[in-house]
Amino acid sequence: MSEQRTTASGGMETAFGFKKVGEGEKQGLVNEVFHRVAGRYDLMNDLMSGGLHRLWKEGMVAWLSPPKRPGYRALDVAGGTGDVAFRIVDASSGQAQVTVLDINGSMLGVGRERAEKRGLGGNLTFVEANAEELPFPDASFDAYAIAFGIRNVPHIDRALAEAFRVLRPGGRFLCLEFSDVEMPVLEKAYEAWSFHMIPRIGQVVTGDGEPYRYLVESIRKFPNQENFAAMIRRAGFSRVTWRNYSGGIAALHSGWKI
Repeated sequence: MSEQRTTASGGMETAFGFKKVGEGEKQGLVNEVFHRVAGRYDLMNDLMSGGLHRLWKEGMVAWLSPPKRPGYRALDVAGGTGDVAFRIVDASSGQAQVTVLDINGSMLGVGRERAEKRGLGGNLTFVEANAEELPFPDASFDAYAIAFGIRNVPHIDRALAEAFRVLRPGGRFLCLEFSDVEMPVLEKAYEAWSFHMIPRIGQVVTGDGEPYRYLVESIRKFPNQENFAAMIRRAGFSRVTWRNYSGGIAALHSGWKI
């Protein structure tokens, strides 16, 4: 595609997919997308990753390796449906306390319902708030996780600064996001699938293809692995690194508050 990725200097603030919008407009447009897809969000991730997002999330939580002891607190940002939070609780043998934060009430409604069915109400707290202005005191959490959400935040630098603020010294930041495919043959196949098939499948499955068009465009605009890692370092994190999944279709970034 001819559209260029944004860089470590920014640009996502006014990028609603490939459309340029006013800096104050993006959040409302993104909210509307997720109100429309909330009930089919996990299906959406299946469509966009060929089901691989489940394995990537397992890898994310395995790298986090939450301890099997009481008192461990994690924040799952943009995690409305609870997919990552449930895995953190399971990996901690039911010891972790996870706050699921999302700006979208529809997404949180799906997560609460799923949590009740799984009997995890005692481990999870659901909070509707903005990743750019977290409603928590400094040094509140041992871990901050965000999966497939940060590219939808208008001011990514503010979200990263907030992540650093609410983590305790020694706390871990993990971000799983669709990224820059680093294998040319795979990149062409994935791009064809994303731009031509996913919106069509979304139209068939949900009756609405436009949200899916935005989501695949937003992937193409998001900074590549190196530029996003630079943004994480700029927020104050140390030992910043990343792991590519499936040739870079997704990347898992890690940083520590030291």
